Amino acid sequence: MTKSFTQSTFSDEVLASDKPVLVDFWASWCGPCKMIAPVVDKLAADLSASHLVGKVDIDSNPGLAQEYAIQSIPTLILFKDGRAVGRTMGFQSETQLRNFVISHS
Repeated sequence: MTKSFTQSTFSDEVLASDKPVLVDFWASWCGPCKMIAPVVDKLAADLSASHLVGKVDIDSNPGLAQEYAIQSIPTLILFKDGRAVGRTMGFQSETQLRNFVISHS
């Protein structure tokens, strides 16, 4: 299941997680974000035993967008042990995104 992270939950749910966490920075008005949403949801289901997967709405959480230097969306960042270990931008196929997650986990 894809979670929604906010400024107030990000530290506890992402940075303090004992699992790697894939975070999709998105916005409701973003076409490519809508296209990648089903891919992110599928990965969330497939990887639920080993990873957390969630989203940050940059319009509702501009502080997080600024902190992680989000300049285009969708931007997906993989966090492990409290730090960002990988970043990819734009639409990704399921295979591309899965390979990104596995290679950085």
